[in-house]
Amino acid sequence: MKKIGIWLDKEKAHLVTISDEDVRFNTIYSEIEFFHPKGGARSKTRWGPQDVVQDSKYLEREKHQLKLYFKELAKAIEDAEAIAIYGPADTNSKFYKELDENYKTLALKVKTVEKADSMTENQVKAMVREFFNKKSRA
Repeated sequence: MKKIGIWLDKEKAHLVTISDEDVRFNTIYSEIEFFHPKGGARSKTRWGPQDVVQDSKYLEREKHQLKLYFKELAKAIEDAEAIAIYGPADTNSKFYKELDENYKTLALKVKTVEKADSMTENQVKAMVREFFNKKSRA
């Protein structure tokens, strides 16, 4: 039985694949640009116009890049029999939502979606192994 645990954020995803006693670790990096638009600039004249930052343009580009990132992750986990998703912020829940909307068969295999701070490779492996060991005993 192939079980996959994923720890992901917007920058990268760590995949831990457990099959029998074999544990493999893989990292997939996203192509998401980190946008830091500068604030609206003030005119040199006293009551002159201000430059407006178009946040919607940045957010729309990020949304498309996230969709491509999630598509790549879905392709990497398509042969899993059980999936656990971890991550900080809300990227993990966005990934689950994407699976639920566009990859129904994978969404049914998701056993948990949990918050988890940044971790080392060994911490991610241990967390995934511990989760699936608990599930197999229950």
